[in-house]
Amino acid sequence: MEENELLREESVESASGNESGSGSGSGFESEELENSSQASGSELESKIKQLENELALSRADFYNYRQRMSKERLELRKHAQEDLIVAILPVLDNLDRALSAANSEDTKSIVTGVDMVRRQFLSILENFGVSIIQTEGEIFKPELHDAAATQEVDDPEQDGRILNELLKGYRTKDKILRPAQVIVGKLSSEN
Repeated sequence: MEENELLREESVESASGNESGSGSGSGFESEELENSSQASGSELESKIKQLENELALSRADFYNYRQRMSKERLELRKHAQEDLIVAILPVLDNLDRALSAANSEDTKSIVTGVDMVRRQFLSILENFGVSIIQTEGEIFKPELHDAAATQEVDDPEQDGRILNELLKGYRTKDKILRPAQVIVGKLSSEN
């Protein structure tokens, strides 16, 4: 019997040793978890730094892109202005010729020269997509015309129509550059 009791005590001790062993095993596991969480924490910090660096690079790239686009827009405008100036220079040359012809006192040749310059200028504007807004006999349209004055008319067909153009208007396909200044007919109150 003593032998059985000794065996029982040994088994109890070994079982309690296992429990304390498993307790120390738990300590080991919690140490692993702690090390693991520290490792994952440092991995997270590393990932955060990496993402912050990528964000900073993206911001810098976008800033550089905006600067480059702004510079390209300015260059494009500059070239467009240069093209317009080069196209207008022959008109200036012809105006100079017309003025030098004024010394000869031949008014007909001066008028002819100025008319040629005008047509040349209109041709250049047309090449740039600019056209004259038609006014003669047209119905007044506020988006195209600026009514500088009204004039009473007796004819009902002239009511709301453009009678006279004071200043030509110009437009492109998409935009009104300057509305035409006109005098618009208004039916007299007597009729």
